[in-house]
Amino acid sequence: MSATAENPPAAAAGTATVTDTTAPAAVVEERVRARVITDDPLYRTIPVSLRFAPAEPLAVRIVFPADLSPEGTDNEWVFPRALLEAGLQAPTGTGDVRIWPCGRVQAVVEFHSPEGVAVVQFDIAVLRRFLRRTYAPATR
Repeated sequence: MSATAENPPAAAAGTATVTDTTAPAAVVEERVRARVITDDPLYRTIPVSLRFAPAEPLAVRIVFPADLSPEGTDNEWVFPRALLEAGLQAPTGTGDVRIWPCGRVQAVVEFHSPEGVAVVQFDIAVLRRFLRRTYAPATR
């Protein structure tokens, strides 16, 4: 599934990196583990990258690896950073991306595309840490 949320850009332990780009500030990237939610009582953990580029200050990206895509390419979802922030507090979103807290330590992100719906669970602490880093002054 690959799509961009209708709002245009303007799970466990994760690793954080700052990647230099040609832009004056660095891109923030957080590599995390997330859980795919299905009807199966056993969940599947997958690697996911959370990305923020200062050149697009209103947007965040969630990138799924190519091996999970039928096309064999990274599956990137771009949506407003404010949507991610709001979804950690209360259910939000009406388009391609919907987010809501699930208990005190988990958040669910639901991705809608013509191919179907993917439901992925993240640790809220990981998402909050990523969001904090998107507001921190760039360090090199």
